Amino acid sequence: MKNSLSIIHCQLSIKKKTIWITGASSGIGEACAYLYARQGVNLILTASRVKKLEEVRAKCIRLGAQCVILPYDLSDLGHIEELTDKAIAAFEKIDIAFLNAGISQRSTILETGSKVDEKIMAVNFFAPVKIAKRLLPEMIKQGGGTIAVTTSISGKFGFPLRSAYASSKFALYGFFETLHAEYYDRNIRVVMVCPGRVKTNISYNALEANGKKHGEMDDGQNSGISAEIAAEKIVKAIEKQKPEVFIGGKELMMVHIKRFFPGLARKMIRKIKAT
Repeated sequence: MKNSLSIIHCQLSIKKKTIWITGASSGIGEACAYLYARQGVNLILTASRVKKLEEVRAKCIRLGAQCVILPYDLSDLGHIEELTDKAIAAFEKIDIAFLNAGISQRSTILETGSKVDEKIMAVNFFAPVKIAKRLLPEMIKQGGGTIAVTTSISGKFGFPLRSAYASSKFALYGFFETLHAEYYDRNIRVVMVCPGRVKTNISYNALEANGKKHGEMDDGQNSGISAEIAAEKIVKAIEKQKPEVFIGGKELMMVHIKRFFPGLARKMIRKIKAT
């Protein structure tokens, strides 16, 4: 009975909230959108694929949400502030921003052109930073808010064929943990979402050395947990405002190995046959 009352209270407390999700047209972002939609929230969804985003919006509305879409390619940093202003204006506030959009990589350091490095850093790091800087004053003005950010276990240790990707994820920790420390007293909370292997299209859409899509589902990615299971854990972590949530399977052990046995971790990583 107590658990049932707790669930009902949670649903009532979140029902009037406005949630903005980037990378919402597939994978983790899409799955989280549906979970939130069932709770009757106001949803703002951003991704670059307009048609797919429209399909996600239609389903969210059927599930009970008010939902608007703001299609945008986050590699274009020139109008991020304008995008954020539109998101704020959609429902006049944003209670939770889930900055989930990202792009991965499949190429060695010397193979990778600078344009690929720059695009990955733009989408994965600079876009969330610019959104947060624009959003933060509004959240403070309204009395607080939560910013959730999708990082990766590749933000905990370097990984073959992921130099720019890992760098962008390391950088997210530096920026958003600092943001949390500086604005905690203003009721700003940060949730670092750290996935391992989740079965999404991230490997399919990863960039190769020449900037083209990898176009293949990695075996490791294919054997990962579902986006739906990941979304359940993420939504719960955001609700509880956990500082960090790890999502995945046995691969998450590498985070602990790196922390307590860094030399061993380096040896293990060198032996990984990355794809």
